[in-house]
Amino acid sequence: MQTEPDLETILLGPVLANRDCGECTACCSVLTVDTPGFSKPAGTQCANLSADGCRIHAVRPRICRTWFCAWRRVATLPDAARPDRSGLLVSLNFVPAPQNCFEAVSVNVRALAGSKAIQNGMAAAILDSLCNQLVPVWFSDGSKKMLLHPEDDVARLVISGDPAPAYLRDEVDAWRERYSIFASNG
Repeated sequence: MQTEPDLETILLGPVLANRDCGECTACCSVLTVDTPGFSKPAGTQCANLSADGCRIHAVRPRICRTWFCAWRRVATLPDAARPDRSGLLVSLNFVPAPQNCFEAVSVNVRALAGSKAIQNGMAAAILDSLCNQLVPVWFSDGSKKMLLHPEDDVARLVISGDPAPAYLRDEVDAWRERYSIFASNG
């Protein structure tokens, strides 16, 4: 029996067989986990993380068994984009009460503490490979979060509902159609 793919698989693709976490444990420290069986705040190391990796890997919580960073799913991201190598963690985020339609379901690229990804060009390479479809892309450098895709003029028109000029009409209409379900929350 074939099951329907989850939203992460639809938007980012399946987990790639040739990509594993290896020594990377960025998600164990960077992400917020808030589930009934397990929780930890963002930016704090998981209590189960040791120098050798996850101490409870064989019985880790469901959230940890089923979550995969975008590097594990997006084939166009280079091997050097693995979070521990690039200094960037790329994930698909779901916000239950978004401030605008672009926060509800989006790709977030987070610079890890001490990251040199902006200076060495890795951030630009990763962002270029992600900003090519109708999925909002946010970037956080640790101090602020910025919407990078769609571009500002398109985002303003989508959110405001104002008529788009002819040269942007198709793009604005496509974003509005895809994200109109979240517009009432913005």
